[in-house]
Amino acid sequence: MALGFGGAWRLRLLLPQLRPGIRAPHAGSAATFGTAVTAAKVTVNGVRLHYQRTGDGEHAVLLLPGMLGSGESDFGPQLKNFNKKLFTLVAWDPRGYGHSRPPERDFPVDFFERDARDAVDLMKTLQFKKVSLLGWSDGGITAVVAAARYPSYIRKMVIWGANAYVTDEDARIYEGIRDVSKWSEKVRQPLEALYGYDYLAKTCDQWVDGILQFKRFPEGSICRQLLPRVQCPTLIVHGEKDPLVPRFHADFLQEHIKGSRLHLMPEGKHNLHLRFATEFNKLAEDFLR
Repeated sequence: MALGFGGAWRLRLLLPQLRPGIRAPHAGSAATFGTAVTAAKVTVNGVRLHYQRTGDGEHAVLLLPGMLGSGESDFGPQLKNFNKKLFTLVAWDPRGYGHSRPPERDFPVDFFERDARDAVDLMKTLQFKKVSLLGWSDGGITAVVAAARYPSYIRKMVIWGANAYVTDEDARIYEGIRDVSKWSEKVRQPLEALYGYDYLAKTCDQWVDGILQFKRFPEGSICRQLLPRVQCPTLIVHGEKDPLVPRFHADFLQEHIKGSRLHLMPEGKHNLHLRFATEFNKLAEDFLR
């Protein structure tokens, strides 16, 4: 599923093979790099994408947030506590989310494909030769698409709270979150502070329509046809108390992504990487090493 509720560069010359429409970040757009978390924007595919970066490890890892999420809101414990000698973390805000606005977010039928292309092109713009992916919820779906479409660029992948297709049960869950006025204050307030109520409400409503459009496809497919094309080592994490993503989605991913592993967290819910951050971080770091 898709719901991601949470909370100066070493500039090099652009490589000649960078695609048109991709520009390097401006010097001075972020402060020091290493253990501090810095922020910057860079133009990718015609959009100014916002990202946070920390660490100076050889292994680059892109963190992909969920619906209405951002690096800032969705990955605080990872940006703070991941091993920054081994890893360089980049947490991005997809177009229309977080601080990657304008443009406003929309949900054409290929929005996961678009996000995957933006994510890979962002990391290429930042001069990373290969990357691993940590994808939560919608970000997990985007990670699967990226791994399938760009197999030579992706080293490893960790996903949780993701699904490859939409069922009637999923549709009922999505309809249940359409009206943000019915959300708990704890969930709504941080996102309302980031977006304002009107943008939050409109975007959530449009997201529900956007994700339900996959119901029209054979077997409700979002990306199920791409799963056999994933070549990178993959860890699927599932919280057994996740109220938003039933267990059968994790099982399906594990069954259809060759060589993948499934790790169950008995007390984990949808935000298991936040609620059990220490356990999750160790699990992800050990897998990525």
